[in-house]
Amino acid sequence: MNFKASAIAEFLKGELIGNPDVEVNNVSKIEDGQPGTLAFLGNMKYEKYVYETKASILLVNKDFNPQKEILATLIKVDNAYESFASLLELYQQGKPQKEGIRPLSSIHETATIGENVYVGEYSVIEQGAKIGNNVKIYPQVYIGDGVQIGEGCVLHPGVKVYEGSIIGKDCVFHSGTIIGSDGFGFAPSVNNDYKKVPQIGIVIIEDHVEIGANCCVDRATMGATVIRKGVKLDNLIQIAHNVELGENAVMAAQSGIAGSAKIGKNIMVGGQVAINGHIKVGDDVKIGAKSGVNSDVKDGEIIQGIPAIQYRNFWKSQLLFTKLPETRQQLNQIERDIKDLKETKN
Repeated sequence: MNFKASAIAEFLKGELIGNPDVEVNNVSKIEDGQPGTLAFLGNMKYEKYVYETKASILLVNKDFNPQKEILATLIKVDNAYESFASLLELYQQGKPQKEGIRPLSSIHETATIGENVYVGEYSVIEQGAKIGNNVKIYPQVYIGDGVQIGEGCVLHPGVKVYEGSIIGKDCVFHSGTIIGSDGFGFAPSVNNDYKKVPQIGIVIIEDHVEIGANCCVDRATMGATVIRKGVKLDNLIQIAHNVELGENAVMAAQSGIAGSAKIGKNIMVGGQVAINGHIKVGDDVKIGAKSGVNSDVKDGEIIQGIPAIQYRNFWKSQLLFTKLPETRQQLNQIERDIKDLKETKN
């Protein structure tokens, strides 16, 4: 389907500069733009491509002032990245939607299935599960006994939701993710082996949560592991038993939170971050990539490092670290000079 620049500008409430009748039918990165596509400038380090791209339409921020002639039609908006995301969402909604219960799926007779639900091939919905309206369950998804899934959720192929888990509305779980697996609970014995502690709790995930591929959210030992509304998790993330993760938290790939940690709202976590168990991380905290957080963190702090410290101190320390070889040479030279002075005096 083709879209005119004028229609796109009207939808985004943006200012159009250029040909209002130019049409696009796809999107592209600004550096790889081709005729008939729409691209956007969200980061000024890519500005040079504005003057080179062959894309037909460019979304830019309202404060962007070109320094050279631009061949593409511009649409100026408040936030180019957000506007681009809105267009992608509109495009996604326009694609054909999966419908119906496929004959190769297995649904227990006591399960409750809402309206307009899609259940793909080889998916299993167990006893007493409750599936809300407009839920999409792709092939090879497993939903355990008594699971509750709110309306509008999407479970991509291969997702597993263990028994008793409670999922809010409009959540998205990507392939390979497991909700409600056992927490890592083992008690050491006098024989130097480990006895498994039964994990009898559940997982509660609130509304508008998106979890990437191959993540694990463990059930609580007792009570609940809780993911609050609006949380966004990247791929390959581990959330351990009895963790509470606050509203609108975002976490990048390969990060993990150990058992019983309490995490505040609006936090931002970089990739490969490890957060220790039984600690409290406050609201609005930012944690740099590859950090190890082993103690409580106050509201609003920005930390990085192993162990994590204030990011300004981390970068000062990092600067010193890079100069260690030079400093060592200087110290060796000072030692030689002192030795020469002593020998001269003798």
